Amino acid sequence: MSDYRFVSDLPDLIDPGEYDDDPSGRLVRLRIRADEEGVEILGDGARAAAIERLLEGLDPEEIEQMLCG
Repeated sequence: MSDYRFVSDLPDLIDPGEYDDDPSGRLVRLRIRADEEGVEILGDGARAAAIERLLEGLDPEEIEQMLCG
């Protein structure tokens, strides 16, 4: 089970104007980077549950999450 850590900032992968073009909220973007420290997967989407399910399925030790409002 992954631990969630709340952070104050994460990069946006979706421009705010793109949400209007996707009223169903199905737009999801991922960025995957690998380096000598490991693999980083950054996800962004209108519906946080979709990103959470995807990341939890990878079973990482920790998931960083930003509170939006």
